[in-house]
Amino acid sequence: MARQPINDLLALRTIARERSFTRAAAQIGVSPSALSHAIRALEERVGVRLLTRTTRSVAPTDAGERLLDAIGPYLDGIETELAALGALRDKPAGRIRITTGIHAAQTILWPALAKLLPAYPDIEVELAVQTGFVDIVAERFDAGVRLGETIGQDMIAVRIGPDMRMAAVGSPGYFAEHDPPATPHDLAGHRCINLRFPTYGGLYAWEFERSGRALNVRVEGQLIVNEILLARRAARDGAGIAYLPEDYVAEDIREGRLTRILADWCPPFPGYHLYYPNRRQRSPAMTLLVEAIRFRG
Repeated sequence: MARQPINDLLALRTIARERSFTRAAAQIGVSPSALSHAIRALEERVGVRLLTRTTRSVAPTDAGERLLDAIGPYLDGIETELAALGALRDKPAGRIRITTGIHAAQTILWPALAKLLPAYPDIEVELAVQTGFVDIVAERFDAGVRLGETIGQDMIAVRIGPDMRMAAVGSPGYFAEHDPPATPHDLAGHRCINLRFPTYGGLYAWEFERSGRALNVRVEGQLIVNEILLARRAARDGAGIAYLPEDYVAEDIREGRLTRILADWCPPFPGYHLYYPNRRQRSPAMTLLVEAIRFRG
């Protein structure tokens, strides 16, 4: 079989991502008709149809998906190397896309970026705050932030934060009307503020542990939220007990707005890590960012 021009393969991947010849052509910088002709020529050379075309959309066939899955890592590597070469200048430059949760973004990423970005005006950072796990390769992120215990072995992980603890908290007013629970099992008799995260496929089960004994508790209450800021506000307003990162409620506990319970059931666990594919070479800008947020405690 004749060797396939890499431009045709890149065009195929762009069309598959955009689901449109028109949008893909605009992104590549050619006419839709020229792009269509190139793909038809590619299909003729390989002897199978790679795209299914309708009047409204275009999508890969099974053969097209198989080809894209096979060549995708190599095309990513080529693009990464070209971007890295283009970034070799006196000052690091370029865009870095990171998927993260709101807690890590507020407590770790932004404090570091607030110092880093003014010194490097050619670096652009995009933070995508999301509640569920994201395939950073498929979604074309440069890196992601997760808790250390949830990162796949095929990723390079860099620790960016200390160990964490969770804290079960409620307002003094709430506990004036309800006896504080002595064990996690006692939460069944309380109003609790549930968190719904796509990551868990439903409501988050509160995770406790003491003396090596792990215990997951499904709690109930009148309020379900998908944002820890709302859960904290609701707990302060007496809506019930919330289960949140310790540092997120530490000031409220110190100043008496929230009361902590079950502290001996909340041991530390690995904190936040920045992760990225182990086959991807870091650009100078990415290297600078990693060093800026690396945990050195």
